[in-house]
Amino acid sequence: MNKVLMAALGGTVAGALLVTQFAGPLIAQDATKNASVYQQLDLFGDAFERIRSQYVEQVDSQKLIEAAINGMLSSLDPHSSYMNAKDYAAMQVQTKGEFGGLGIEVTMQDGYIKVVSPIDGTPADKAGIKTGDLIIKVDGKSVNGLTMDQAVDLMRGPIGSEVVVTVVREGTKDPFDVSIIRDTIKVAAVKGRLEGDTVVLRITSFTDQTESGLESELKKAVDQAGGLDKVNGLVLDLRNNPGGLLMQAIQVSDAFLNEGEIVSTRGRNPKDNERFNATKGDLINGKPIVVLINGGSASASEIVAGALQDHHRVIVVGTKSFGKGSVQTILPVRGDGAMRLTTARYYTPSGRSIQALGVMPDIVVNQPVVDPNAKPVDTAKDPNKMTSEADLNGILSNDSMTDEEKKQLEEERARTEEAAKLRDSDFQLAYAIDILRGLNAVAKQP
Repeated sequence: MNKVLMAALGGTVAGALLVTQFAGPLIAQDATKNASVYQQLDLFGDAFERIRSQYVEQVDSQKLIEAAINGMLSSLDPHSSYMNAKDYAAMQVQTKGEFGGLGIEVTMQDGYIKVVSPIDGTPADKAGIKTGDLIIKVDGKSVNGLTMDQAVDLMRGPIGSEVVVTVVREGTKDPFDVSIIRDTIKVAAVKGRLEGDTVVLRITSFTDQTESGLESELKKAVDQAGGLDKVNGLVLDLRNNPGGLLMQAIQVSDAFLNEGEIVSTRGRNPKDNERFNATKGDLINGKPIVVLINGGSASASEIVAGALQDHHRVIVVGTKSFGKGSVQTILPVRGDGAMRLTTARYYTPSGRSIQALGVMPDIVVNQPVVDPNAKPVDTAKDPNKMTSEADLNGILSNDSMTDEEKKQLEEERARTEEAAKLRDSDFQLAYAIDILRGLNAVAKQP
């Protein structure tokens, strides 16, 4: 036993001597760096004491410390921040009905609150808040100089109460006020419907319910169509989806892939890197998919769009996504608070980081601005409508079809014209459905 202990001790000492001999300059550098850090901490302590003792008004020491920590974190990137015990508890319980919300995903830009996306059906969405809007005031108070958490706290309040936000919007000359009535934010993560022969799945956020909601809504739409063989494809609508849980994004991607990488995360330490792969099982058995994205599609939405695009499983349509390619980790700290710290970047299967670049659509399609006051055109009385052979008197009959075939043709024509009406309300979605109709038409050719 003694020999074993001595041998271990000898190895330790020899190692220490070897390091001392060859790494002396490195140790000296580390010592210099540490001394510099301690000097900066002394500087912070000196500034803290001066402010506390000499500022024109008495200050709250705890608030000073919290502001200093938050200043440290917010200087790193827009998504790192500090939460005190109250804010951390509020984040964990997601308000539980005690507070009302507006229903917007936000970030910081140039000292103001920038709307990443309004969530479907929420007060902000109904009030007309749009992706890219800058909120510069809340109830007349400027948000400039506030942290994101402080600004968000201003927008919280009792359910049914009013909040007035002052908005700067690109293309609008002057800032304008928007009145919003707070409400409990309860959003269905997935909504499905059938448009002609196309299944449309609108994913509004990535929560614990997203993957199960996707399967449920897909099944309902397929059953309504009369089975998967009656469906020509799927539109996965991720527009204005601000993201959410990483694992839910992975599961949604996996639902339409049989193999291969979905996403990888890479941090400062290589041992913390992770890679997530697909498992066998495509919910729609290889049917074509169009993914819709825009500038409000962020984070988890971009993981899904990027993964499916890299595997050439989908056609991505719309406009460039938001470009949030970073991962935040919640780290509890003393005093029951927590830090929201950016700890990794994520990468699509091809190895590209979309941080600050976003996902670029395969086909760029802008959403035209719809004039809400425009009157619908009566196609029957449209003066620009072209005259066809069928409108002429005494025409020859068509002898190539039976009455039953003519009836089927007319029904198909009616469905096509009905689908075309969608272009007036949602041009991007109509475009996506047209792509699937075109692919289906080509596939039917011998």
